[in-house]
Amino acid sequence: MQLDSLISILPELNKAFFETIYMVGISMIVAIVIGLPTGILLFVTDKGLFMENTSFKNIVGFIVNMIRSIPFIILLIVLLPLANMITGTTIGPTAASVSLSVAAIPFFARIVEQSLREIDKGVIEAAVAVGASPWMIIKDVLVPEAKPGIIQGITITVISLVAYSAMAGIVGGGGVGDLAIRFGYYRYDNTVMFTTVIILICLVQLFQLAGDRIARLVDKR
Repeated sequence: MQLDSLISILPELNKAFFETIYMVGISMIVAIVIGLPTGILLFVTDKGLFMENTSFKNIVGFIVNMIRSIPFIILLIVLLPLANMITGTTIGPTAASVSLSVAAIPFFARIVEQSLREIDKGVIEAAVAVGASPWMIIKDVLVPEAKPGIIQGITITVISLVAYSAMAGIVGGGGVGDLAIRFGYYRYDNTVMFTTVIILICLVQLFQLAGDRIARLVDKR
């Protein structure tokens, strides 16, 4: 009986899979567009670096830490009005992408900052010594040197977003998590629950393998 129920929801399962990819994709793009420069600024404004600005770093660092300290399920609910203002609704994958993006930005920014900290300070000092502008140092030194770490950071962020997207199902965000709750949990159908878990595991493994391979390819060290 449970196998029959699984077959009957295959169209829903297919839709939920692509909704998860959609949510994760939008959130990751936003995280890269905003989180990457935020992480770079957190690094270059640190004490002793070429764009030192303690006030800026403290303010931005506080905001980043504040958002990261909020459990995602609470952040998801708190940001429903913002999602409604941006998308015109509080349900569905597009609305859920708002909360996912807000959670992903500070998470990715800190990973970028940490990746930049692993760069040999001598390389940065050499660039400053030859008179390179801050933009040139960022573009031609920092980002290329930290590229493998940033790629790994993207991988970690994507995997976290897959987990967060499953939580979005609690508030009708769509995706695999929503399917697990509606067809698995509410109907006490373990087959559906196990299937959604397997799908999420496969997604995570796929993203991890792809991220590791790309990071190795761009690593020239």
